[in-house]
Amino acid sequence: MGGRPSSPLDKRRQQHLRGQVDTMLRDLLPCYREQLAASVLRQISRELGPQEPAGCQLMRSKKLPRVREHQGPLTQLWGHPPRWQPIFCVLRGDGRLELFSHREEYENGGHPLSSVALTGYTVLTSQREYLCLLDALCPIPSGEHTQEEPEPLLEMPVNFPLFLQHPFRRHLCFSAATGEARRAWRLALQGGIRLRGTVLQRSQAPAARAFLDALRLYRQRRGHFGEDDVTLGSDAEVLTGVLMRELLPALRAQTLPGLRGASRNRAWAWTELLDAVHAAVLAGASAGLRAFQPEKDELLAALEKTIRPDVDQILQLRARVARRLRVEVEGPLESCLRGRVDTQLSRVTQKLLSTVGAVLSTVQTLLAQGMDRLSRHLRGSPSSTRLRQEVYSFGEMPWDSELMHACYREAERSQKRLGQLVAPFGFFGTRSLVFGAQDLAQQLMADAVATFLQLADQCLTTALDCTQAAQQLEKVRGRVLKKFQSDSSSARRRFIRGWSLCIFLPFVLSQLKSSCKVELPEFEGEVLAVGSPALTIEGIYEDIVRGVLLQRIDGELKKALGVSDMSCALDGCSEAPWDPTGADEETEAQRGTCPRQPGSGAEVQPLCSQPPPGTSTAASRPHLSSFPSDK
Repeated sequence: MGGRPSSPLDKRRQQHLRGQVDTMLRDLLPCYREQLAASVLRQISRELGPQEPAGCQLMRSKKLPRVREHQGPLTQLWGHPPRWQPIFCVLRGDGRLELFSHREEYENGGHPLSSVALTGYTVLTSQREYLCLLDALCPIPSGEHTQEEPEPLLEMPVNFPLFLQHPFRRHLCFSAATGEARRAWRLALQGGIRLRGTVLQRSQAPAARAFLDALRLYRQRRGHFGEDDVTLGSDAEVLTGVLMRELLPALRAQTLPGLRGASRNRAWAWTELLDAVHAAVLAGASAGLRAFQPEKDELLAALEKTIRPDVDQILQLRARVARRLRVEVEGPLESCLRGRVDTQLSRVTQKLLSTVGAVLSTVQTLLAQGMDRLSRHLRGSPSSTRLRQEVYSFGEMPWDSELMHACYREAERSQKRLGQLVAPFGFFGTRSLVFGAQDLAQQLMADAVATFLQLADQCLTTALDCTQAAQQLEKVRGRVLKKFQSDSSSARRRFIRGWSLCIFLPFVLSQLKSSCKVELPEFEGEVLAVGSPALTIEGIYEDIVRGVLLQRIDGELKKALGVSDMSCALDGCSEAPWDPTGADEETEAQRGTCPRQPGSGAEVQPLCSQPPPGTSTAASRPHLSSFPSDK
């Protein structure tokens, strides 16, 4: 589209980027090793400590996090020179968008023209908004007079535009045939973007918690204490995002002055350069993490063997040092909390409470409506084929982007106001927070659906007619709603607790940096004497700050929810010596796991996992989907 560099990355630039990635990994990996040891100690201490009460009532869905596959024709602006051309697009269940030249190529098993992981993209449906975004990317310097050349391909009105924008990658410009098609694609793509973005947050593996903690400490040591959306994506994608932000100022200074032509042409060329840089950095980060993988596996196995026999001694030492260190930091910490945090903690708690409350209330409404539809169909004596279809649709509710959009929209509505509240504390991760609320809604819906189908199968027999079966389903409906209310109440508290920590902990640590961290070296000798990599004085210090801050957060939750409503939650959440801020995560995006629901170990395979036509089962008890109708 004009202004495109003939060679975005020459050998010198590629070598420079490899060096930047290598430097980042050299700085990060020592911290990663420390956090792996801390994660193993945390895991062992949880196993040996008091177990949480079994508070989860719903059975656990075994369906992996996914999006419903979506496919169809679109028109895309692509090629050199770019022009609007027909394309056939397929959104895979893992959140990857594949582009084919035509439908037949896809149906015949051909290779896609391109495959795009949707991590980090934003969907825009306003052409004017997208053009303004392009104008802001490469503004004409003040005092420079350039004859603007019209760009008809971008400025030509598009009836149903669909733009995928990424801060460091080439934009994808599509057009749908109808408004309905665009809406369906928008909802599907947003689901894929969220799925790809929250892979680390959803994981249960201790190694990913170690990775996220290491990254946080790596950035803090460079003066960046605030939380933002850089942790969206797999481990390699996260590292790429961090490094791209560091490289961006130099890239702008070196490249933008040399781009010529209209501002939108220059912006298009700029995104192509960024895409090439991003690809090179991502390849380097992926290769570096793969190279570290064998060492990581060996280290985890060795840590398990060395820490478990000495865990009591390690924890006793940790507690002794923590008691002494807390005396030193308590004064400045309390002063910081009273002066900077307490004044806003109540408002933030209330906003988080209203946000997640609205989301979970909508989930409960949709769940009740879905169960009611099944009962009505059963009472109406439908055909077995129709009932199987209804059961399958009910089982697919958590993955139905159109249906679940009502829940997801509730989380999005509060994003701007919440962002304004927490920005003074350096928190710019509201997109991650919204994704977290949406993931929670989907997981609770999946668990509730699996529970309903399991309980329905247990109570239905062929001796019942349709009216009697419908009455049994009414009883199951009541049981499931009670279980859902219990689990959603617990999940709501944990959500607010975890995200309040994400908002305020980095801020408090940044405020105490000059006054408290200078006290740490005098305690370091005691920690080093035990000879365990699982203990660091910095980790003990942060645990102290986290624990005191959690007391403040719990106090606000008691005010907001009532003491009786909080007692069970705090019994399950207050762990010594570790304070959980969320589920343990995993480092590899390929190992997708469901988000962990508090207190649940049961897993149930949803009975609706098979599609409706031609399904059968050999189970002795008839499934709901095969229940006979009255004749």
